[in-house]
Amino acid sequence: MYVQSTNSGTWIDAGALHQLSITGLQIVEGEQKQPSTELIVTPELLENTSTRIELNSAGDIVRIYDKVREREVLPEGAIANQFQAFEDRPMNWDAWDVDIFYDDKQWLADPATSIRVVESGPLRATIEVQRQILHSKYTQLISLNYNSPQLDITTDIDWRERHILLKVAFPVDILSPVATYEIQWGNVQRPTHRNTSWDWARFETCAQKFVDLSEGDYGVSVLNDCKYGHDIKENVIRISLLRSPTMPDPEADQGAQRFTYSLLPHAGNWGEETIRAAYALNDPLIVYTPEQKADTAAEQQLPAFVRVDKPNVIIETIKRAEDGNGIIVRLYESQRRRGRVTLTTGFNLAEVWHTNLLEENGEQVQCQGNELTFSIKPYEIVTLRLVQA
Repeated sequence: MYVQSTNSGTWIDAGALHQLSITGLQIVEGEQKQPSTELIVTPELLENTSTRIELNSAGDIVRIYDKVREREVLPEGAIANQFQAFEDRPMNWDAWDVDIFYDDKQWLADPATSIRVVESGPLRATIEVQRQILHSKYTQLISLNYNSPQLDITTDIDWRERHILLKVAFPVDILSPVATYEIQWGNVQRPTHRNTSWDWARFETCAQKFVDLSEGDYGVSVLNDCKYGHDIKENVIRISLLRSPTMPDPEADQGAQRFTYSLLPHAGNWGEETIRAAYALNDPLIVYTPEQKADTAAEQQLPAFVRVDKPNVIIETIKRAEDGNGIIVRLYESQRRRGRVTLTTGFNLAEVWHTNLLEENGEQVQCQGNELTFSIKPYEIVTLRLVQA
């Protein structure tokens, strides 16, 4: 197991961990053998075995090259991670509406006042960029792990604007008439053009953890941890980051803000890789120190509480039943596939029931030991009551 100490803590490469499980780790004093990860970082370069990211002297990302698939992610001459500020004065409902003419007036960020390396591996490399847009100063940490093509960008901004909408833009070298927007329990597709009045009306679309633009054999997902307004026009993916209405709250969104978004190139269409990365960004591993110290790390292992054998089936909710009888597990199919699913628990089962959202029992499901198998339809939401033996 490899570690990397930083000013803000310690990075640990714990390897593959089972979902919804507990894995014990022991701190052992002594020298740690570090991996040879081929992670390269300078103020203008981040590179690992799969991806090369180049910045210019202004702090702009001017190149993202996929070394594995030998293709450029950005169009020639494009700038990624570009902050764009727009005058935001809707005709009605200042804090609720974004009108389609918002992009008539635009400002870009000033060149960086500081670019420096703050993490240099072996597990993670990070460049810190300090900039300003209009009256608001911000600092970005642009990070690349040694074993992933995913580029993580964390922003701390002191927001000091009025009637300004802030977006970040990622132009990508992808041709597709539709884009995918993840929503709770599934996803929707929206056109990337404005050929009809209906398309014009959908100039801003909500999404939860990710959006994706893919062509036949390649695509790019943009993940986020707390920003839900997006627009994808032609080949440009944008996230709405901040607004500054003055009615009804004259101080709305003012002051310190922190958010993270990530860019994930991938082969083919979006799939399990994008979903896993989006959940990992929004629900990172929880690290804690147990009250009672075990003699060995193995004594701290607990098997997966609940797991399924199909990667397209997502366990979204685990809770105690409202009436106290068992555990409620709610899951859904995420990629428009149907089939049989086997669910395995970390305890033996006495009985299992399908329930509705009110946790009223429906059809009983046959179980054996700690396993049960059931059918699921595309995008179906399934709620189960698990009663322990």
